Amino acid sequence: MLPPDNHVHSQWSWDALAGSMERTCLRAVELGLSSVAFTEHADFTAWTLRPGEKVPEEWRSLLAEGVLNPPSFDLDGYRSCLESCRERYPGLRILSGVELSEPHWHAFPVGILLGAGGFERVLASVHSAPTADGSGFTEVSARYDDQPPADVVRAYLAETVRLIEQFDAFEVLAHIDYPVRYWPADGKPYYPYDFEEEYRHVLRSLAATGKVLEVNTRVPLHPQVLAWWRQEGGQAISFASDAHDPAALARGFRDAVQVAEVSGFRQGRDPHAFWRRS
Repeated sequence: MLPPDNHVHSQWSWDALAGSMERTCLRAVELGLSSVAFTEHADFTAWTLRPGEKVPEEWRSLLAEGVLNPPSFDLDGYRSCLESCRERYPGLRILSGVELSEPHWHAFPVGILLGAGGFERVLASVHSAPTADGSGFTEVSARYDDQPPADVVRAYLAETVRLIEQFDAFEVLAHIDYPVRYWPADGKPYYPYDFEEEYRHVLRSLAATGKVLEVNTRVPLHPQVLAWWRQEGGQAISFASDAHDPAALARGFRDAVQVAEVSGFRQGRDPHAFWRRS
């Protein structure tokens, strides 16, 4: 049996244009998943777009003078859809959840959302970085336009440490290797060993809090990072497709399971639970 997919997006995430909670649940049943967590985006950081950058037509209403302002999370609509899917798929455990972007920058709105949401899975992540002139923020990959790739990754990991140190109300750290998704293809190849000290700092900080590291398969997490997690005292991992459409649910999980087992993590008696070190 595949492990639970604890990081999934549906139509209730503003950037999941092909998302569907109902069709994702159907796909989970087809795959034989024990459970799925709909961890929808709650983003509070406005992004300055690159000059001439095009966005999908559905995002046009979010733009103002070259700045994209994420919409508020529709908690009521999300809850209604969640309950409908639970009724339709009683054999599938469907967890409520949220992915908080830069929650340490937005304590007040994040606190209000968490207080109202009662989420069963809370992920924390970093998607943003300061613009080159420091006047605002942009999506992390935009910094590859004006910074050496190594500097982008190091700045991202440093911000991730600040997130862990400054914000405690989360359970799982999402996609520790997020910038790797956009690593420039025309430069020096990405090697996690070049950032061992920085990765270990993040992992050591996370382990000290007793929280969970996500094994995100959108771009497969390098096995060495998972080995460092165990060495730094990490106790548990969570599998995540980061799917933004039903077809991507649990993608890459079979390979990720093999890597996790080699790294010393195992499924326990509860098929819905996080995998823990053996």
